[in-house]
Amino acid sequence: MKIATWNVNSLTARWGRVEAWLTAKSPDVVLIQETKQNDAKFPVKDLAALGYESAHYGQGQWNGVAVFSKVGIEDVVAGFGDDDPEARIIAATCGGVRVVSCYVPNGRALDDPHYVYKLAWLEKLREVADARDRDQHIVIGGDFNVTPTDLDCYDPSLFVGATHVSEPERAALRALESTGLVDLTRHLHPDEPNYSWWDYRNGSFHRGWGLRIDLLYVDEGLLAKATASYVDRDERKGEKPSDHAPVIGEFAL
Repeated sequence: MKIATWNVNSLTARWGRVEAWLTAKSPDVVLIQETKQNDAKFPVKDLAALGYESAHYGQGQWNGVAVFSKVGIEDVVAGFGDDDPEARIIAATCGGVRVVSCYVPNGRALDDPHYVYKLAWLEKLREVADARDRDQHIVIGGDFNVTPTDLDCYDPSLFVGATHVSEPERAALRALESTGLVDLTRHLHPDEPNYSWWDYRNGSFHRGWGLRIDLLYVDEGLLAKATASYVDRDERKGEKPSDHAPVIGEFAL
C-alpha cells in the first residue's frame, strides 16, 4: 500500500497537477491539506473517474482537508467533534488502515493567540491518537507546520524566536509520538534532511532552503511493514507548483 500526504495549497489552482500526479504515481491513499474549497466545489466526480473515492472537510477559501482512496473509505470523521470552526482534520478507514489528514495551525508568532491555538490543537490530536483502537494500523499525516528537530530546518539560526522550531511545538510532536507513533521518514532516513516545503520567494527551492514539516506518523506494527518513505521533489518543480511536495510511505500489506 502506498500512502501519501500533500499540502496542495489550493486544489482549484493545482487540480491539473494533482490529476496528472495521481495518474502517474497511482498512490492507494492520499491525505490532502489546504484544499481551499467548499464541499460543493470539491471534485468528487473527477476523482471517481481516476478510481478514487474521497471524503472532504472544506472551508471555502481557507484550510480544507481530504482523503482520496483506491481501497475504500469508511467511518469518516471530520473535525474533533468540538466547536472549532476551522476545517483542519479528517479521518477515515481505508483498506483496513485508519488514516488521518491534518493541517496543523501555522501559529504565526510566539506571542500570537494563533500560537496558543496551535499548541491546543496539537494536544487534541494527541488525545485522538491516544484514544485510538490499538488493534488497527494508523497513519496520521499532513502539514504539521513544525520541524521535529534542527535537522529538519535548513538554517535553525534564522528561526530563533519564531514558530515551527520552538520547543513547545516540538514537545507537542514528542507527546504525539509517546502514544506509540513513529515519524516514518525520519526513522527510515535518520541523517537526511528530506525537506518537504520551500518558500516561493528568493529561489528557496533551488538553493535548498527547505523545511521538513509534512510528516507521516505510523504505529509500530505498520512501521515493521514499511518498505520506503520519500519526498517527491519533482512536484515542487515546473509550472504553478504547490510550495509543498508530496511525502510518500510504502508498506507491504
